[in-house]
Amino acid sequence: MDEPAEIGRRVQRLRTALGLTQRQLAEPSYTAAYVSTLEAGRVRPSETALRFLAGRLGTSYEELATGRPAHLATELRAGLTDAQRVLATGSAAEAAALYQDLLAEAERHGLAPERAEAHLGLGDCALETGDLKEAGRHFREAERLLAGEPAPRRARAVRGRAVAHLLAGELRYACYLLESAIDELTGGGLADPEALVMLYAASIGPYIDMGAHARAAHAAELALALAPRVDDPALVAGMHRQVARTFLAEGRTADADAALAKAQAMYRQLRLGTDLAHCHWMRGYVKAQSGELDAAERELRTARDMLAARRAALFAAQVEVELADVLRRLGRHEEAAALLAPVLDLDLDDGRGAVHAGGAHRLLGLIAEERGDAEAAEEHYVLALGLLERSGATGDLADLCRLLGDLLRRTGRVEAALDAYRTGLGHRAAPGTTTLGPAPAAPPFRVAGGSGAAEAGGAEGGGSAGEGGAGEDCR
Repeated sequence: MDEPAEIGRRVQRLRTALGLTQRQLAEPSYTAAYVSTLEAGRVRPSETALRFLAGRLGTSYEELATGRPAHLATELRAGLTDAQRVLATGSAAEAAALYQDLLAEAERHGLAPERAEAHLGLGDCALETGDLKEAGRHFREAERLLAGEPAPRRARAVRGRAVAHLLAGELRYACYLLESAIDELTGGGLADPEALVMLYAASIGPYIDMGAHARAAHAAELALALAPRVDDPALVAGMHRQVARTFLAEGRTADADAALAKAQAMYRQLRLGTDLAHCHWMRGYVKAQSGELDAAERELRTARDMLAARRAALFAAQVEVELADVLRRLGRHEEAAALLAPVLDLDLDDGRGAVHAGGAHRLLGLIAEERGDAEAAEEHYVLALGLLERSGATGDLADLCRLLGDLLRRTGRVEAALDAYRTGLGHRAAPGTTTLGPAPAAPPFRVAGGSGAAEAGGAEGGGSAGEGGAGEDCR
């Protein structure tokens, strides 16, 4: 309810517009003196009085007490749902315009929950277009607006912030955000299954990129066990998409492909275009790991074209790295090098795509080696190391050090090669340093099922020294 002075001005304005005297408005339940005192802002009216006056003035109690039109919150919620649908099936720019209008309306009437939802939607739009700083700003504002709400209500904002930091190459901080939120949920007795599945699934990507395979497997095991308690099909589909990464890390390519097929079918039914493109992206990576390079190329080109059509420039450029690797392995070096240019053109000073730019330089180094240009190869490997060192992507760093060491050894610089190998071993064997603290606690309730994954405690294994990571976000 607004302050008495504001309510009084509102009553006077409506009464005057209807041509009523104070006595006509007041009778038969109140006096003209009471209405005069109320309009002067010298008394705080009771709910009973406001409901009577609202009926006489032809308005609602809510509008008289707060200035908000009746059913405004309901209409804003419907508008937010429409904007979410536009983001899923249409244009991020169009959805952002809708969210901005809804945010302005919610701000005008002081509706904090609807403001938070609009900021969450704008954060998702910014992630899609690759504006990571703007995404982080919106997710932080949503979290601020929800500060007094229970932890499950804040889970989506935390997950959004973590995705933005992950895409900016800040893997360690992404893990910290997600683990802190999980600990708050489990430690505070608020272990909401939907929020936990969201956070566990989101943590899988950065864990794998940092070489924390045991934690990734444990997070996947818990997410799978909690999935039957989740009603949101899009969230379950996203969980299957992330769990596929743990299967792939364990060499279980058939299981990874099956998990992605489940997610793909659900996304297609829900008409979630960007998420469906991510499934094609991951399936392309799975096919590449299995040596099915022609099938991998088809899946990755489909993903790239879908993302480009949606103007998801950052994600599309990331797919270019995977596709370029496949083309390189097929011996199509010129095509591969041409595909890497968009990634190298990303504005890295704006926190966009440093990990994938590192991957692009790694591939250009491999192409240069295969062409016999050792000097160019070394330059690309060194550039890739500089980009990746601040990210904490231990597996990629170890692999780069191995490639650089092999190159230096072949060119006769044995001591420099040994230094590179030692650096790589240091990245690969960094027990207990993959996150900023101990593993998050398990839920306080019993979860059934599970994949038999290792417990997430103690030292974490190093990353893969294969053909690079899957490049997925953790949404």
